[in-house]
Amino acid sequence: MEFLDEDKVRSLLTWEALIPAIEQALVHLSAGKTQQPVRTVLRIAEHEGFFALMPAVDGDLMGVKLVTFYERNTALPTHQAVIQLLSAKTGEPLIAMDGRLITEMRTAAVSAIATRLLAPSQARVLAILGSGVQARSHLRALRIVHDFPEVRVWSRTPEHAQRFASEFGVTTVDSVEAAVRGADVVLSVAATRQPLFRGAWLGAQTLVCAVAVVTPDRRELDDEAMRASIVVESREAALRESGDLIGSGQPVYAEIGEVLAQTRPLPAGRVIFKSLGVAACDLAAAGVVWKNWKSCVNL
Repeated sequence: MEFLDEDKVRSLLTWEALIPAIEQALVHLSAGKTQQPVRTVLRIAEHEGFFALMPAVDGDLMGVKLVTFYERNTALPTHQAVIQLLSAKTGEPLIAMDGRLITEMRTAAVSAIATRLLAPSQARVLAILGSGVQARSHLRALRIVHDFPEVRVWSRTPEHAQRFASEFGVTTVDSVEAAVRGADVVLSVAATRQPLFRGAWLGAQTLVCAVAVVTPDRRELDDEAMRASIVVESREAALRESGDLIGSGQPVYAEIGEVLAQTRPLPAGRVIFKSLGVAACDLAAAGVVWKNWKSCVNL
């Protein structure tokens, strides 16, 4: 059985193929066509790490992602993963692949879909909180679906923000408030354990893509920010895993797959897209890689 390393995955996975595959996966998830339990997470307390198991089945394909999160890593990525695909018909193992890049890209693809769907139609200003791996991947993905004449970036480390700004041709700001005030879309990808900005700084129509926090004991949004229409990938996962939802007590308005399928109307006013990452999207991304790998092998 083949194992595809990250370089091989990178050569087989494009934004143009990934974004529609992720969109279909979100629709399938909300329609009940995908079987997906909430991820199982083990805390590795001694090393301040997390180890998660994320299985899913969609049609003839099933897979599982084994993913780790070690936020203190410096020489290695904080997120590392392996994905195994299998036949849902026979249980036969099909292919294994490195999952770090897939995790990075599928997360950004989901936010790009949310931005295209939920952002104000005339959105001009994008605020990015963070300047690391996810900030880079998200800006690349968002630029595919929407043109933002003004992009502001804030980082705890100013030199990182400057490097990011030079690489992408955007503007640095000195504070989170300067980034958020007046922004049409706020992208929260800076690691945190408590809210980085105040909901009072958000506009009445602002879309916030909140991606930075995925555990029930941490928050990235305060109660004021959460007084909005809350859209998630999976209600079940969000109500068990999101500290922002658990802590604020706010209800979920819709799953994004429901809005994509038009079984729920577009939300009005301020929208929070609380993204936690779901196995259905990992399966869809790995399926794109596998399909393209088969095409290359059969040439």
